[in-house]
Amino acid sequence: MKPSPVPVSVLIPVKNEEANIGECIGSVLWAGEIVAVDSGSTDRTCEIARDLGAAVCQFRYVPGGPKKKNWALENIPFLHDWILILDADERITPALAQEIAATVADPGAAAGFYVNRRFFFLGRWIKRAGYFPSWNMRLFKRGRGFYERIVDTDTRSGDNEVHEHVILDGPAGRLRHVMDHFAFPSIEVFIEKHNRYSNWEALLRRRAAEPLKSAGGADGVQSAHNLRRRLKRIVRALPFPHWLRFFYHFYWKLGFLDGATGYIFCHLLAEYEFWIWAKGRELPAASAGGHPMSGVSGHVLHQ
Repeated sequence: MKPSPVPVSVLIPVKNEEANIGECIGSVLWAGEIVAVDSGSTDRTCEIARDLGAAVCQFRYVPGGPKKKNWALENIPFLHDWILILDADERITPALAQEIAATVADPGAAAGFYVNRRFFFLGRWIKRAGYFPSWNMRLFKRGRGFYERIVDTDTRSGDNEVHEHVILDGPAGRLRHVMDHFAFPSIEVFIEKHNRYSNWEALLRRRAAEPLKSAGGADGVQSAHNLRRRLKRIVRALPFPHWLRFFYHFYWKLGFLDGATGYIFCHLLAEYEFWIWAKGRELPAASAGGHPMSGVSGHVLHQ
C-alpha cells in the first residue's frame, strides 16, 4: 500500500535545469505538493518537472521587486502549511525525508527548521574548508518565513535569491539528517555562477548590510551568519582580501585535508573574492556615467 503524501509543499526555483530537475524532484516525491517556479527555461526543465507531477509557475523579475523565492512565497497558494525550499541541484536524502515527515507531524514550538548541507565540488564532498556543517533555514510554516531584501537594485546576479537568508517569525529548530548539494560539477559552472554572484557582493560592499533579524530572536545559526557578515566587511576593507580568504579556507578551516580538490576549491574562492574587490572599485567610477549593474525592465507572469 502506497504511504500517504507528507503534508509539505516543496518550492523549487529553476531555470534551464534539465540536468538536475529529475533527480531533485525524485528526492521529494513523498511530498504532498511540488511547485517549480521557472524563469523562461529554453530546455526541457518544465517538461520534465510536469512529467514527474510537479506544478510549474512562470516568473519574470522586475528590478526593485521581489526575487523568485520571495515572490513565490507571497503569491503561490500552496496547499500545505509547511514549505520546504529546495534548489534544483540539491537532494533530500531518505533519512532526512523521514525526519521531515515526523517533524511536520509534531513540530513542537518551532516555526521553522535549519537543514545541514553536504557540499559537493567536482563530484567530491568538501568536508572542511568551512563548508561543513552548513546550516540553512529551509523548512518553515507558510507565512512565517521570507527572504531578507538587502539590495533593491538589479545586480545582474540573477532573479533568484542566492546569499540572502530567511527571516523567520518565530523560534527555530535543527534537523539531524543532511541534504546533499551538487552545486558545481565543473570549474566552468563555478566561474559562471560566481561571476554573477560577485555583482551582488560588490554592491553590498558599498552598502552597510543590516544584520539578520527575526521575531523569534537571534539563534545560534543566525548569530553565526551575522558574525560572518561583520568579518567580511572588515576583511574587505583590508589590502589583498582574496589571499586572506584563501588562508582562511585552505589553512584555518583545513581545506588542505580535502586534497587537490580542496586546493582548487579554495583557490577559486580566493579568485571570487578578488572579483568582488575589483568590481567594488569599479562601481564608484561607473556610477557617474550609468551604473554597470543598472536594471532591465521585466514583469511577473503566473500560469
